[in-house]
Amino acid sequence: MHIAVKTKDLKIITFTMKGIRDADRFFTIPGVIVITAFGFFAAILARYPILHTGWILWSIIMFSISGLAFAFKVAPLQKKIYHLTLNKESSNDFDWKYFNKVYLEWDIWGFIALATPLAAFIMMTLKIPK
Repeated sequence: MHIAVKTKDLKIITFTMKGIRDADRFFTIPGVIVITAFGFFAAILARYPILHTGWILWSIIMFSISGLAFAFKVAPLQKKIYHLTLNKESSNDFDWKYFNKVYLEWDIWGFIALATPLAAFIMMTLKIPK
């Protein structure tokens, strides 16, 4: 998306955001559901006390923060960016200042939605905190 925005070509930005939204719909969301379900199943099968095992509990919290950030901020901002740029023929009369504000907000919330599962991955791999 960063590369698309640098072009200042609204058709490229729209196309890129559509691809991101489609990828989230068909890969990210189902992947998160499967990872979460199998994680719970594996913990139960291994007889780990989920709420009393720090690395499991905090990984669940991190995944939850990611999901909330995605559902309530990232996805709506993606939709907003997509509709802001959709069917705009010229960037001459386009409100780049407003677009950049929305894009920056999407970038920040996207980082949160991406960093929290990465933190969960590290916690699960290293089994920290105990």
